[in-house]
Amino acid sequence: MSTSDSAPLSARSAVLALSLLAAGGCAQREPYPANACGGVAYQVSDPLEPANRAVFAFNRSLDDYLLAPLARGYTTLPGFAQQGMHNFAGNFGEPKVFVNDLLQGNGERAMTSLSRFMFNTTLGMAGLFDVSAEMGLARHTSDFGQTFAVWGFADGPIVELPVLGTHNLRDATGRVLSLALDPFGDNSDTVDTLESVAAAGGLVDRRAAALPLTDWLRELPDYYLAVRDYTAQQRSNFVAQGKAGTLGGWSTRCAGGSAHE
Repeated sequence: MSTSDSAPLSARSAVLALSLLAAGGCAQREPYPANACGGVAYQVSDPLEPANRAVFAFNRSLDDYLLAPLARGYTTLPGFAQQGMHNFAGNFGEPKVFVNDLLQGNGERAMTSLSRFMFNTTLGMAGLFDVSAEMGLARHTSDFGQTFAVWGFADGPIVELPVLGTHNLRDATGRVLSLALDPFGDNSDTVDTLESVAAAGGLVDRRAAALPLTDWLRELPDYYLAVRDYTAQQRSNFVAQGKAGTLGGWSTRCAGGSAHE
């Protein structure tokens, strides 16, 4: 696909995403506690729970027989190899982080993500080494779901997407839009190959990082509810971070408690 062809596709994707969000309902920005102890308050709407559970069962089987075993094998690799893949995949995601930082009107975060991409791509051997962190430029994340929330769109109902997992409608729309948009274009086979490696490697790397969490969630009485509610809490925290416009994670540490940042 040429660059000229990809522009109309991107525009159509954006229009479709906003249409889906409008169909799911929008609301004014809800206040969130500036110094909350624990997670930011959230609500879950799951009117499609039976259908969602069916898709969740498919996703769980895919995870049990393919992704989780790959992730467990990945954890046996030397630490430097895992860290290199983590850095490499994260670096390829920086352009989308930059775009979302701009869309959220956060110039400081945008400059951080842009600077990180430039330094890590050039000095860090295409991102294998996170030289930006040594310069004091800490990595942060942002995505279209967070951007839509900053713009004032409501969460919407829970949607379990095949392969992609548990989301609310706003975040599911943002995830699909993110997959449809390619900031690098289709002008280089080498870049396309590196993108594919980063996408596949990043997927396994993230799953490996989540293994202790999912192993714990599986011990709870209802794995579907455990994953759904945990995801809703973390996304609520993530949205609060975007609305606050901070560079660091939204801390959920309380006295005597744990932290998720």
